[in-house]
Amino acid sequence: MAAKGRIPQYFIDDLLSRVDIVDVINRRVPLKKTGKNYSARCPFHEEKTPSFSVNPDKQFYYCFGCGAGGNAVGFIMDYERQDFPSAVDNLAHIAGLEVPREDLSPQQQVKQERRKTIYDLMEQVSAYYQKQLRVDPQSQRAIDYLKRRGLSGRIARDFNIGFAPPGWDNLLKTFGDTDEHKQQLIDAGMLIEKEDGKLYDRFRDRIMFPIRDNRGRVIAFGGRVLGDDKPKYLNSPETDIFQKGKELYGLYHARQNNRHLEQLLVVEGYMDVVALAQHGIMTGIATLGTASNTEHLRTAFRYASELIFCFDGDAAGRKAAERALENALPVMEDGRRIRFLFLPEGDDPDSVVNRDGPAGFQKLLAGAAPLERYFFESLHEQTNPDTLEGKARLSKLALPRLQLLPDGVFRQLMLDSLATRTGLSRQSIDQLLNDTEATATQDQVAKPAPPEQRRSTTQKLTAKLPGSRRDPLLFALAMLLYNPRAATTSAAHIGDKEASPAAALLNNTITLLKKRPESSTAMLLGHWYGQPEYDVMTEALKTIELLGTELNDEKAEAAFADTLAHLEAQKSTQILRDHVDKLREGNEVDKTASADYAELSEADKQQLLAIQQLLKQKHRL
Repeated sequence: MAAKGRIPQYFIDDLLSRVDIVDVINRRVPLKKTGKNYSARCPFHEEKTPSFSVNPDKQFYYCFGCGAGGNAVGFIMDYERQDFPSAVDNLAHIAGLEVPREDLSPQQQVKQERRKTIYDLMEQVSAYYQKQLRVDPQSQRAIDYLKRRGLSGRIARDFNIGFAPPGWDNLLKTFGDTDEHKQQLIDAGMLIEKEDGKLYDRFRDRIMFPIRDNRGRVIAFGGRVLGDDKPKYLNSPETDIFQKGKELYGLYHARQNNRHLEQLLVVEGYMDVVALAQHGIMTGIATLGTASNTEHLRTAFRYASELIFCFDGDAAGRKAAERALENALPVMEDGRRIRFLFLPEGDDPDSVVNRDGPAGFQKLLAGAAPLERYFFESLHEQTNPDTLEGKARLSKLALPRLQLLPDGVFRQLMLDSLATRTGLSRQSIDQLLNDTEATATQDQVAKPAPPEQRRSTTQKLTAKLPGSRRDPLLFALAMLLYNPRAATTSAAHIGDKEASPAAALLNNTITLLKKRPESSTAMLLGHWYGQPEYDVMTEALKTIELLGTELNDEKAEAAFADTLAHLEAQKSTQILRDHVDKLREGNEVDKTASADYAELSEADKQQLLAIQQLLKQKHRL
């Protein structure tokens, strides 16, 4: 008999059409009517002024402060910390409906069981490592190391710290009793397969730190070496359940200890996170073998309104801070705060908190530099703002970075500060910024078309958006998300779907809507929830919210069609230019024209004529 469990899509769509997201959210977070929408202080991060908006017409919510967004099911999942089936059950109970379950295909059963098995396996492996820390004869070295670092047995237990004994096949012998189990260990990244087919444990003679996702499931491990092996810290490879570019070590523990986080500390490694927690500072998080990226920061800002980066004061720390600054600028929405703390050379959060205690560390945190101060101080080190040449260079270095900031009060204040430091007027700074944005976005949808081809609806809408949000693919996706019916008149494929996540998602959404033309905004959000594409969907939600009352179904449909025409024109132009590049070496265009011209189709004749015209223009340049 086929396994049951999957909730059919038709039921989810029907459920979303029956419940009102305003009622769902208002039962948990008091909403206030503001224009056509409702607003509140966001339940997912601390804020003093409301930036959380609920759209009753399109049945979605979006927070300008932390970027959270979705439909009623997604809200229940995030607010109640429930998995998808539980959230659907919750809403179905409100609507008085019974949740049906459908049979899974054999392929779906295999995939579902495989992922579930890997999660279960990782929990068992974590328990195994914890046990070895207590019972293995070699574990005393690990215990002594943890004690030297000031960690207690309690904090080791709270973070499920364990020990991978020396040896090449401890895990293999314990869990790899069948070929199927061996493959599961390989899929989970716990075994390495050599070219000759032999297997061995990835982690050996290391202190083990389980890495948990936001639901608390073990998805990977980090291991700190005890001997002389390299590297000193080793992470699991990326797997079906672990993408290191999105996960943050310690975030689950921080959320478990404080539902309403105000601040998170971005530190370098596992030991820093655990050492801070040992001293009662339960807000440390760390990236996993990679520099903090924009995706990491968006994730962190979903749970706290302030981030403090803690870096060593040496050259490597300064370099890491520069990378962090570049990644932080695009997520600096109004209401968010980022600060930079540089510790004395040779120190890290672990050593400071053990030497000076939590009070001493908190004193250092109080002196952390706000982003705006660090931003300009780091540029001053590369310029001499006391000279005219230095002021010009400061402006040249600062403007492309300030362009990354989201539109808002903070961006305007940063531009004011640049004007003061250079002695230029704000009008001059704005003109320079517009020139910078025009250069960087010359192919975007906001670039004015020739007068005879201008479409006022699209231009009026994009004029309301900051330059950083005028990407035509994201704009088209936002228009389609607002009015899904627009897909009925569109082409099936837009541009190169490999070019960007937005391109792929736009193509896939159009295809989905042609199969399910009755889909609503809330249904589309539900379809992509929990998948990597959902982050792009929430970016599109922000575009919709930025347009506010300027947008309606008719305008969205017109703007969507215009943007597709713009993308198609870009694609055609590029094809012609590619032809020109291939033909420019010889006289091949003329040969083709005189050879079998009569046998060409009208479309080919038109394309050939366009190529010849482009080639003539190229020769005249």
